[in-house]
Amino acid sequence: MRCTLGVDVGTSSTKGVLVAADGAIIASATRAHDVSRPRTGWVEMDAAIWWDEFVSITRELLSAHPDAEVTAVGVSGMGPCILLADEDDEPVRPAILYGVDTRAGDQIERMTADLGVAEITRVGGSTLTSQAGGPKIAWVADEEPDAWARARRLFMPASWLARKLTGAYVLDHQSASQVSPLYDIENEQWHAPFWEQYAATIAQPRLAWAGDIAGTVTDDAAALTGLAAGIPVITGTIDAWTEAVSVGAHEPGDLMLMYGTTMFMVFTNSVATGEETLRTPSMWTTAGVFPGTRNLAGGLSTSGALTAWLKDLTDADYPQLLAEAEASGPGARGLLVLPYFAGERTPIQDPDARGVIAGLTLEHSRGDLYRAALEATALGVRHNVETMREAGADIRRIVAVGGGTQGQLWLQVVSDVTGLVQEVPATTIGASYGAAFLAATATAADAEAPLITDWNPVAQTITPNAALRATYDTLFDRYVRLYAATVEVVHELAADQRAATDSAPHSRPSTSSTEES
Repeated sequence: MRCTLGVDVGTSSTKGVLVAADGAIIASATRAHDVSRPRTGWVEMDAAIWWDEFVSITRELLSAHPDAEVTAVGVSGMGPCILLADEDDEPVRPAILYGVDTRAGDQIERMTADLGVAEITRVGGSTLTSQAGGPKIAWVADEEPDAWARARRLFMPASWLARKLTGAYVLDHQSASQVSPLYDIENEQWHAPFWEQYAATIAQPRLAWAGDIAGTVTDDAAALTGLAAGIPVITGTIDAWTEAVSVGAHEPGDLMLMYGTTMFMVFTNSVATGEETLRTPSMWTTAGVFPGTRNLAGGLSTSGALTAWLKDLTDADYPQLLAEAEASGPGARGLLVLPYFAGERTPIQDPDARGVIAGLTLEHSRGDLYRAALEATALGVRHNVETMREAGADIRRIVAVGGGTQGQLWLQVVSDVTGLVQEVPATTIGASYGAAFLAATATAADAEAPLITDWNPVAQTITPNAALRATYDTLFDRYVRLYAATVEVVHELAADQRAATDSAPHSRPSTSSTEES
């Protein structure tokens, strides 16, 4: 039985799938894990987990299906992450995660002052925020000189798996474009002057596109994983972009909504057809998965992470909470939540933002809180969509993907709050499925290359309830005004939190969500 293997390393789990040539899922496996939060604003992970879980998942899938003939391997992972390794590929410290890790504020300020906003944006497409990889590299150089002295290579989860499997030192263009400001987005190459200034001792990874073949499985990797030596392995990319591939949301005008531990949005346009690269300080401009494409992207720092927090806090299960939230009704009986429980990424770009629950009374229930949390993530999506449109994004199609799409109420709330029609595909397993598809296309003859519309057709369409438009227009206005009204106080509280952590550093419990994709 010929098939492809796709494996994705996410924030709270690693997922693997075996996928037949027609797109049918033969088998899947998952390994849950936690991130580490040693200080307020720090989110990191031991890279050994990524490889160990890849090996464990692959062996499980192959053992359960000994007749499976894996023809290619697809890899994917959360990002942009910064994993620095020495010349022997030993990590010099845990990987620093994407925009939820906000430690590099001083480096962002210094690099912005040194280079200038205009030049940073001209070269890299985006201003420097907690999402940018460059300041996190600079943070290691500034704060951990011993680790920096040993650092020689730069990896992300997908490229780490590709390295372990094939020995190739390669990074895809999309991931590289998020190592701002070290990548030149218009010329699709590393920007030599900035690289020399901030990462001179790090060897530049070879650049490739996500679906390009990085190399083939080595004998050593074959012995560990059970895969046959010589199988092609794609370069891979960041999970949100692989998820967009998994549902076909990568054509010009497409917007993907990824429902996971965080909410992620990716809009695609094409410079190959003469469209300009869209830029706005509030969002992230990146290279796309495929040559000639560009993305305007955004992300909430919490979505599934927020609902998981409420679940654990109230000692309830998801079916209970969803039923109670549905009974609460639109507007959550007068509650309004700002979902900034881990700072916020786009469009406010404020790592010191904090969660706010406004309107609480003794009469409110956990169902009201859960409903308000769902509405908060939807309001955050609307804020991002409106910002994208103001920047020139002509959004013509919206596709939903990720673990959170299994909950019908959440989908409906997002459509009602935003006014968007969402297409939901038959398979929403996410990035691992997209990685398997990229692997299948990379190794197929042109005439035999699969189409994602055949693999994963649209299964349902979520239409907004027009009768709720006025209700949610009013709530959105209050949502925007609530942040402006509370920002000074929450920034003071964020400073107190940092001071308390810095005076008594300790390891804080990790959080994870089964809704992460």
